[in-house]
Amino acid sequence: MYQASIKDQNFQIDLDSKSTLLNGMECLLQLVKLDDGGYQANFRGEKVIADIVIVDRELKQIVLRIKNKKYAIQIKEPVDLMLESLGIQAKAIKKLNQLKAPMPGLVTKVLVSEGDSVKQGEPLLILEAMKMENVFKAANDVRIKSIKSTGTTSSRKGRRINLF
Repeated sequence: MYQASIKDQNFQIDLDSKSTLLNGMECLLQLVKLDDGGYQANFRGEKVIADIVIVDRELKQIVLRIKNKKYAIQIKEPVDLMLESLGIQAKAIKKLNQLKAPMPGLVTKVLVSEGDSVKQGEPLLILEAMKMENVFKAANDVRIKSIKSTGTTSSRKGRRINLF
């Protein structure tokens, strides 16, 4: 069983049975992929055209456009529902323990100190790479555990920030 949430409405969807159940009631649902990439859904005798705008697998969210209006749908899979029933909240955002640059570059400025508490979205450091300055921001609320140099290449120092 899955749960889909659109704004304040929750829908229980059971796809495991021989027919599709919506909130425990059998419903006729047919999806037809259209040539333009959209879908036509035949739901309870009504035809609805929907385009998929965004599919975010990590956050388990789908954004559909129906009649030029966007709908954000939050999906909970069976494992999410089981964890929730046990009182365990699975976070969609992964917690980072270390900040690592995705490219080689020069750390020009470290904007935090060891022991600082930093809120999500606040800048941590500035990295110069490919003649551009990149500001790295905190993905979550964190406390800075340590800032360490990882070595030197000529006059450039690499740094690693450990978070917790």
